Amino acid sequence: MSSSTFTDLLASRPILVADGAMGTSLFDLGLESGGCPEFLNVDEPDLIGRVHREFIEAGADIILTNTFGGNRCRLKLHKAEGRVVELNQAAVSIARAAAAGVDRPVAIAASIGPTGDLYEPVGPLSYDEGFSAFSEQVAAVADAGVDVIWIETLSSIEEAQAALDAAGTVDLPAVVTMSFDTNGRTMMGVRPNEVAAWARSQGRPPIGLGANCGIGPSDVVQAAFDMQSAGEATPVIVAKANCGIPLYSEGVLSYPTSPDMMADYVELAARAGARIIGSCCGSGPAHIAAIRSAVDAYIDGVSTSPEEIAERLGGEVRVEPTRVRARRRSG
Repeated sequence: MSSSTFTDLLASRPILVADGAMGTSLFDLGLESGGCPEFLNVDEPDLIGRVHREFIEAGADIILTNTFGGNRCRLKLHKAEGRVVELNQAAVSIARAAAAGVDRPVAIAASIGPTGDLYEPVGPLSYDEGFSAFSEQVAAVADAGVDVIWIETLSSIEEAQAALDAAGTVDLPAVVTMSFDTNGRTMMGVRPNEVAAWARSQGRPPIGLGANCGIGPSDVVQAAFDMQSAGEATPVIVAKANCGIPLYSEGVLSYPTSPDMMADYVELAARAGARIIGSCCGSGPAHIAAIRSAVDAYIDGVSTSPEEIAERLGGEVRVEPTRVRARRRSG
């Protein structure tokens, strides 16, 4: 695996700040529900660049490209399955230009989201079909010059395997995050410690592993804690929580987790073992600025617990059936 801005940042800093929600930012800027965000990479590149620049100015060390739905399965919904290379490479170009505008290193992560289909035997998609779709997208973003393949918001081991194997076709590090939102499990019933065991079993494991989206900060931090507790060889832990379940009032969606709640989130995520901390749905530059401030002020502390996480961030206490005591993060 070749060196990249991402691996260099990981080697030089105890905690990195990832960006916030591209989708939420675009909706705030006028994207209509049901629209294809990836089309904006070509149709309105300045809009995508603005989102990236605002997150960078807020203090993000890592920005995710506007390619979450950029695989052929998702683009087929918009009759654009033939535009995978064009839309993905345009997104990378925009992100790289935004990162080049500051005098500090910013890593470009290629957002690789799910296909939207269930895998065999539960659904119609075969491993080979998933691997092929992911490989096409991975090749496009790698050729365009990203620093890391960032596989996110998955719910099944089968899809994670296809995506990680596709990432292995290029000489770049890979991160895998899954979404835990049903009693501490993914939609397909996978627990965080099972994801950690899967990652450790890989011949070329992901450099980063974690949780994103979900119900809110408490669930993501508890998932991070469970992954870190699962064994000694766990990859770098990632926490990228959304801002809670959105509330609908007078035609407007709002999220309950405000920027001033990020300090507790960062402290507990770091004490749970996370070395990459960002935010997901509902978050904007103000959330990332608050995360940046909390990361910069953080002093390494003893491991947290499910009880403390639930007490300070809300939600229910979850205890995995087999748990190894978490070690203090050494930095």
